Amino acid sequence: MEKRKKYIAYGSNLNLEQMARRCPTAKVIGAGEIRDHELLFRGYPKSAVATVEPKKGAGVPVLIWEIGPEDERNLDIYEGYPRLYGKVNLEVQTEEGSESIMAYTMNEGHEIGMPSVPYLETITTGYLEAGFDVNRLLESVSHCKELAEREPVCEGMEVNPWNQQLLQ
Repeated sequence: MEKRKKYIAYGSNLNLEQMARRCPTAKVIGAGEIRDHELLFRGYPKSAVATVEPKKGAGVPVLIWEIGPEDERNLDIYEGYPRLYGKVNLEVQTEEGSESIMAYTMNEGHEIGMPSVPYLETITTGYLEAGFDVNRLLESVSHCKELAEREPVCEGMEVNPWNQQLLQ
């Protein structure tokens, strides 16, 4: 019998259709929140991807998935593990209490940036499917825009017009 484990998604893996293709035996078993963490986008200036980082008082909604070994191998490839993302256990608050569950978080050394339109649409769909407040996602995008504008390496960065409209 294959050993299954819990995994939490906070970015594009909230999207049910994407996860069905990527991890065919995965199933959603709940939802929760990573407390004292914030959702950020890091990587390339115009195609940054989601990660979570500690921030007192903040919170990030998550879906809890049950995945099998093949699902985890697929996620490792998609997430660029161990080069881009590492695996950590994060405390997730659910209706039943607090539980430590595996998540992928971006390794250090990647600049704040803006997500691409298709990537943001994938996450937005996931938020809607999960019943999460999309405004929380848009606030994270807006926050990353502000941070990116302050970072010297990002000066002159063009913000994608679609994302710009979302932030107004």
